[in-house]
Amino acid sequence: MADEQITTIGRCHMCKRTFGFTPATVMTVAIDPASNLPLGMTISGVFREPTPEATVRAVKHPICSDCVNRVKQLSEFINPPALQFDTWQRGNP
Repeated sequence: MADEQITTIGRCHMCKRTFGFTPATVMTVAIDPASNLPLGMTISGVFREPTPEATVRAVKHPICSDCVNRVKQLSEFINPPALQFDTWQRGNP
């Protein structure tokens, strides 16, 4: 019984759906409360090094497993694996 983790009910930051999760194992994203954007992201969508002040005030928000899977699918679609070409044997002249 000591190995069991307490399940918490919270709201996904991306889809706003309520879901149950274990705080120690859930995927989280750090959000800067001043800008309401992920830590290091600008309004134009460019990533930059976050300031120390933004890092201190950042709050971690949980992400549900459905949204994590959607982000993985989007990442695979945007960055497909490199094409693999077979090598050809050159015949003897």
